[in-house]
Amino acid sequence: MLAGTRSVRVTAPATRQAAVLRPSQQLSRRTVVVRAATVSTNDFKNGMTVELDGVPFKVVEFLHVKPGKGAAFVRSKLKNLLTGNTNERTFRAGEQLGLAEVMRRDGQFTYAEGDNYVFMDTESYEETRLPRDDWAKYLKEGTTCTLVFYNGKVISVEPPAFMELLVTETPPGVKGNTASGGGSKPATLETGAIISVPLFIEAGEAIKIDTRSDTYIGRSKE
Repeated sequence: MLAGTRSVRVTAPATRQAAVLRPSQQLSRRTVVVRAATVSTNDFKNGMTVELDGVPFKVVEFLHVKPGKGAAFVRSKLKNLLTGNTNERTFRAGEQLGLAEVMRRDGQFTYAEGDNYVFMDTESYEETRLPRDDWAKYLKEGTTCTLVFYNGKVISVEPPAFMELLVTETPPGVKGNTASGGGSKPATLETGAIISVPLFIEAGEAIKIDTRSDTYIGRSKE
């Protein structure tokens, strides 16, 4: 060491270690988190969840309009997921909207109590009560569905995309109607929902339906 100089200790920068989450902090594989982002009104899809003025809305219907004169626009029907009210909104074509930051997790419909439907979170086993809404028309006890969370609170339910349900009531078919024939008639399902079915479907049959479009898919194979 040279006279008149001081030794200087140089410490290597500490290595940053990745944070390790405790099991209770880790998300289940059945949990889906949708982070806030933006979407163009040109890319609207039924069921998409957007945020307007801090409120989550679900896109129920939309229509792209290109007038002969003037700018194109998108006419939509949106459902407020906090109040359940539905209203119409018109946006410029290509307008950017925020996607609501929601989380989806498996839940099971356990029972109905008046107009309230009780669901159990299959991960935490906590119960949630929600007032009956459009999603309820295809649910029967024991159905596993998707619970939609916003700011830590369940705000909506998404039933399975396809359900097999029993037809409890429908007008009798006309003799000669076959699976290849045309025409339709109303049918009441075991959950109380009413949809259009082919003329050859009879009460007591189990059918498969698309809950997203309220349409008949075919007879149940079971």
